[in-house]
Amino acid sequence: MAPIPEDLPPYASNPKWERVEAAKAAADLGGGPKRIAKQHEKGKLTARERLQVLFDPGSFREAGALVQHRCTDFGMEEQQIFGDGVVTGSGTVYGRPVFAFSQDFTVFGGSLSESHAAKICRLMDRAVAAGAPVVGLNDSGGARIQEGVMSLAGYAEVFQRNVDASGVIPQLSLVMGPCAGGAVYSPALTDFTFMVRHSSYMFLTGPEVVKSVTREEVTQEQLGGAGTHTSESGVAHGAFDNELEALAGMRELLSYLPLSNRDALPRVPCSDPADRLCPYLDYVVPANELEAYDMLGVIQQVVDDGHVFEISKDYAKNIITGFARLNGRTVGVVANQPAVLAGCLDIDASVKGARFVRYCDAFNIPIVTFVDVPGFLPGTAQEYGGIIRHGAKLLYAYAEATVPKLTVITRKAYGGAYDVMSSKHLRADVNLSWPTGQIAVMGSKGAVEILFRCAGDPDQKAREAEYEAAFNNPFQAGAAKVGYIDDIILPRMTRNRLCAEMEALSTKQVWRPERKHGNIPL
Repeated sequence: MAPIPEDLPPYASNPKWERVEAAKAAADLGGGPKRIAKQHEKGKLTARERLQVLFDPGSFREAGALVQHRCTDFGMEEQQIFGDGVVTGSGTVYGRPVFAFSQDFTVFGGSLSESHAAKICRLMDRAVAAGAPVVGLNDSGGARIQEGVMSLAGYAEVFQRNVDASGVIPQLSLVMGPCAGGAVYSPALTDFTFMVRHSSYMFLTGPEVVKSVTREEVTQEQLGGAGTHTSESGVAHGAFDNELEALAGMRELLSYLPLSNRDALPRVPCSDPADRLCPYLDYVVPANELEAYDMLGVIQQVVDDGHVFEISKDYAKNIITGFARLNGRTVGVVANQPAVLAGCLDIDASVKGARFVRYCDAFNIPIVTFVDVPGFLPGTAQEYGGIIRHGAKLLYAYAEATVPKLTVITRKAYGGAYDVMSSKHLRADVNLSWPTGQIAVMGSKGAVEILFRCAGDPDQKAREAEYEAAFNNPFQAGAAKVGYIDDIILPRMTRNRLCAEMEALSTKQVWRPERKHGNIPL
């Protein structure tokens, strides 16, 4: 390296650099101070402020700050703003690389133009090449009408990249304002979508269009607010009360996920002993099999520090899905919830569970399943709605998954639902049962009535007891005898056993026949 002279003259700025500095300063201001003030009045952060909260301090590096649109129609050539309504770049979250874009509502309402879309596409291409997650912070009025088909083409280019990146890198969406029309399909194609209550909306057609076509009068909140999409439609996987909580939630979710499908799962230091006993679990299942209990409490007893990051917790509450850790390792948790619909599987629960299982499999996240399921929910609404097809999605997802699969039966495992919930027959690696496990075609009452045609018979109770002794336990029923259950354990040993089994399965590999892709019953 050549020596640096000690008598260098003081650096004097020059017009070329001053012009660049002025452009970057203008880009930082987006739509200007007045529009920023209006954003703050609504309790919302600006696009850049959101990125500052999302990323580790000082780590964000912007790309494309000087991009401008190319539209010359409707006087748009006179309305040039650097950045064109979206901030793109990369940084770190808990020290790991992440790419993100943040739409700027202060610039043309965050509307998507050809240049705006090109910035997002370039960012996603870089993320896939680098093998790192993409986070989209959506706050946009939709397509930029002045650009016509160029804007629509931009959306399609983004959608194509969402599909190309699916199962390759994690894709997270956080809706922090309006997201309407075709714009909704990009979040819908990503892995997880979250919203902010009372300030974010998603719908294909707004309230005015709905009123003109169907005569229905509905507000934005009722049509596409966070409450609607987290509890009714299932489009969103969670909601937060404000933007700071939402961005903190994104950071937490990213901490559970690998950088890509080629990257190892993150493992964090764990102060919760792997061999910790859980004596509370010995008493959690009621003696009366008709009584409910909270399965989430069971999971919290087993996982590290009792913490579960739930996915879609307000939707299809009869099944629990979420991320947790066992001895510092990320695991995906799926569990029937006896406190809601007795834990029955219905259409919504099947779809919710299947999507989560497939995500875990795509990113090599082990799956732990807690089973207490009396069967599929009966009724004409379910049959007409296609419970056969939708239930098959969950079955397909478990059967297709090649990650470590561990199953714990806490009480009921009846009928076809037993098969579906990560049974040994779907190539689960370890299947455990508590002594309270009941593995049978159906419950004792229904079975006895069919076997003996004795509804109302005074001997029915005795026959039910006989059936329960013969079939409704994991030992006598034969499941353990023929190897469908690997072991019957005391509930207090659940964490200890799962941590040990997870360690043993950490190097699991499976080879499958070559094919383009399977035909999941969509």
